[in-house]
Amino acid sequence: MAFSGKAIIVKLAYRYGVDAVTLLMYRMLFSLPLFVALAWWAGRGKPALTRRDWRVVVLLGFSGYYLASFLDFAGLAYISASLERLILYLNPTLVLAFGVVIFRHRVTRMQLLSLAVSYAGVLLVFGHEIEYQGGKAWLGAALVFASTVSYAGYLVYSGAEVRRLGALRLTGLASTVACLLCLLQFVLLRPLAAAVVAPQVIQLSILNAAACTVAPVLMMMLAIERIGATLAAQTGMIGPLSTILMSILLLGEPFTAWLAAGSLLVMAGIWMLARSR
Repeated sequence: MAFSGKAIIVKLAYRYGVDAVTLLMYRMLFSLPLFVALAWWAGRGKPALTRRDWRVVVLLGFSGYYLASFLDFAGLAYISASLERLILYLNPTLVLAFGVVIFRHRVTRMQLLSLAVSYAGVLLVFGHEIEYQGGKAWLGAALVFASTVSYAGYLVYSGAEVRRLGALRLTGLASTVACLLCLLQFVLLRPLAAAVVAPQVIQLSILNAAACTVAPVLMMMLAIERIGATLAAQTGMIGPLSTILMSILLLGEPFTAWLAAGSLLVMAGIWMLARSR
């Protein structure tokens, strides 16, 4: 639910005239000290990173946290929080696709059926939303989908490094790299005067950094350690439902039969995929 709250906070901040580059800069600025502390704490007593380790950390930080975050923030300017969460929820299907293309994994009929069900749900919600958002919905959905692809690539390639460095240390290091990239992006693309924003944007960014960025990363890692990745992922199916509920209560987004049907299809497809694996 904390992960899902990120989209709500971003949509609320956009009401104060801030853009994606500035908003992402503030989110990462407030997250940076927490991720540095996490990397230091998880790396105590561990061997120093080699040059190869640093190259991999930078690559994973760029793909999994910087690029994925920027594309997601940019896409949220054009689509609803509910549709954004449903697209991001397709992540396991893209991890499966990477496995097929890169590692030549075989796909079962049940997995193909789960993919069809999941994407049918997203297309159902997207088809209904484009009536209200117009052509911009295409751009927003494409940006968020590209964000999902970027993060799926991070998950595929981070497996070996997680075993070498540990999940918390890798997360802290890669996220620190992403924070620095977001700050550099702001310096290169925006004048310093753009950092002057409404006080509400600062408050929302602090909340986003603490409650929707650092805290859920730690909670997910601790959950995986205790109950395993499969059960943790299945429990995470509450994510789209919590996003829809918060978008209705906090953003005033409409709840329609199309949204309900599409959400059920997406979650059913991901559940089928988890069962098949």
